[in-house]
Amino acid sequence: MVRKVTLFSAVPGKVICEMKVEEEHTNKMGTLHGGLIATLVDSISTVALLLSERGAPGVSVDMNITYMSPAKMGEDILITAHILKQGKTLAFTSVDLTNKVTGKLIAQGRHTKHLGN
Repeated sequence: MVRKVTLFSAVPGKVICEMKVEEEHTNKMGTLHGGLIATLVDSISTVALLLSERGAPGVSVDMNITYMSPAKMGEDILITAHILKQGKTLAFTSVDLTNKVTGKLIAQGRHTKHLGN
């Protein structure tokens, strides 16, 4: 499912991807599945870290997602990942999923990763 995500832009510390919500991405109510949202937060924040100067993907130590509004089948969404802080051993990221047309916030995730030594 993540293979349907397209990289829109990437600059140090920020990655923007887009995806059209298709039937395979939805739950029984026809909206973007919460589990896929969590996967997008995990994956796109990791891409942001891979594209940083350090280039370390790390391993997850904490992830939190707040679901705010549904995304329906056929809607285009933007997934924007920001590196909030990248230290020696930990990286902190924030990911917003928004409706591409309206800008309405669908979900917001925070992801902390251990980068190793």
